[in-house]
Amino acid sequence: MPGNRDFLLGSELLGACGVALLDDPTVLQAHGRRVLLSHGDQLCLADVEYLHFRAQVRQPAWQADFLTRSLRERLDLARAMRHASRQHQSDPVVWADVDPAAALAWMRETQCSDLVHGHTHRPGRHELAPGLQRLVLSDWEVDGPGDARAQALRLSRTGFEPMNLGV
Repeated sequence: MPGNRDFLLGSELLGACGVALLDDPTVLQAHGRRVLLSHGDQLCLADVEYLHFRAQVRQPAWQADFLTRSLRERLDLARAMRHASRQHQSDPVVWADVDPAAALAWMRETQCSDLVHGHTHRPGRHELAPGLQRLVLSDWEVDGPGDARAQALRLSRTGFEPMNLGV
C-alpha cells in the first residue's frame, strides 16, 4: 500500500519484487477478525495542506514531470519535501490526526473492528467506540537522523502484538 515516500513505485518493479499492490483501504480477514488496513492519510481531514499536496503528487502529469528530472534534482526535491514534512509534523498547532468520525464511518461501512494505519506516526492504540479500535504504526527510519525505528504488528488468534524490527 503506497505511502508518502513510495507512491511512485510502478507495477514493473512491484512485479519484479513479487509484491502485490493493496488498495487503500483494504480489508484483511484473519483469525476471525476483519481488519481495515490504510496508509491513514485520507483520514486526516483537517490537514488540508497535506491533502492538497497528496492530490497533486498523485496526478499522472505531476509524476511524469517529476520522473523526467535528473536523479540529483529528484533527490534534492525529495529531501526538501521530507524536511518540510518533518517541520509540519513537529508543530503541534498545525499537526492534524485522523478524524475519528471518518475512521468510524470507514470501519462501520466495512464491518471492521480494527483499523491499522501509519501516516500520523504516533504509535499507539486508540478506542474509537466500544469494540472498535485504531492501531497506529510508527514510521520507518533506519538510516536517518535520530533514533532508528521500524515497527510492525503481528496478528494472531490472541490479538495484535507490536513488533520492533531489530533496528
